[in-house]
Amino acid sequence: MFFAGLDVHTRYVVLVVINRMGERVLGPTRVRVDQPERLLTLLAPYRQLDAVMETSSSWPWLHELLSGAGIRFVLAHARRLRAIAESNYKRDDIDAELLARMRLAGLIPEVYPTPPSQREWATLLRHRTSLVAQRTACVNRIHAQLHMRGWSIERGRLLTRAGRQWLRTTAWPHLTREQRVLVRTHLRLIAGLRPFIRALDRRIAQVAATIPQARLLMTIAGIGPQRALMLCAEALPIERFRTPGHLASYAGLVPRSRQSGVGRIRHGTIPPGANRWLRGALVRAVVSHVQHAPDSWLTHYYLTQKMRVGWPTARVAAARKLARAIHAMLRTNTPWINDPARGELQETHAA
Repeated sequence: MFFAGLDVHTRYVVLVVINRMGERVLGPTRVRVDQPERLLTLLAPYRQLDAVMETSSSWPWLHELLSGAGIRFVLAHARRLRAIAESNYKRDDIDAELLARMRLAGLIPEVYPTPPSQREWATLLRHRTSLVAQRTACVNRIHAQLHMRGWSIERGRLLTRAGRQWLRTTAWPHLTREQRVLVRTHLRLIAGLRPFIRALDRRIAQVAATIPQARLLMTIAGIGPQRALMLCAEALPIERFRTPGHLASYAGLVPRSRQSGVGRIRHGTIPPGANRWLRGALVRAVVSHVQHAPDSWLTHYYLTQKMRVGWPTARVAAARKLARAIHAMLRTNTPWINDPARGELQETHAA
């Protein structure tokens, strides 16, 4: 049994291989990324082989290359590798060898390498998110100019035809010459982004319609094609989460706990290093669900918690409930149940 540590950069890969006794048998060796055949040639004599690398933008091509050659690919959680992140002597060869030795010792926090189809879904969704962020930045710049002149308009209204008409007629005379130039520029940028975002929305709807799990999730009020595809891209296959609590924890919806002494457990805030895409989709889904399904059991739970602990905490608590229900839905292939009595049974079905 052999273990390979790979410290991957944009132009080269530093490779170290050790055996099961911890003896270095290869490296450190630097291989250019445009020489994948040389990398496979160097690793060919060592079988069975585990190859370990940290999460980065370079892992997909290495995963396809090494897995195709019969090498077990291990993706390590970069933020949880504190031994490397806090090292006083941080060099490429040291990092590569440390990855191999941590794998030998069973200390690597593994990350699930998503298949190509899910990476395509994520690319589509992140592209839309980027364009929407650019549009929002333009809108915020216009809001800032209005505030400087003592004017304001409801959030989101500038993206409507009525809001733009108000801007050109009512607010326009009160803006300075340079402010008008800025506002006109950003209105043109927003108009230019609009067809791209609409085209992406249509593409997302087409892709989501072909995925059975996405169609199942769209039976939940407040979850449309975009949010359903996001949940599928980040949470499938659902079997990798043994319990509903594991899915909620992966989404960062379970508060951190610290135990000191016998029987003393302190609960803190939600962890920052969780899957922010999944957490954001679930939390926003709760807001939409409350608006579209005022009589559902999840809405009643949210409103009860809101009265008790306030809306920010209640929203996270309801998102945690929703994650558990989604886990049960995907595990059992059953649609959403809106009946309050049966809904609680669905939420705890896979617990």
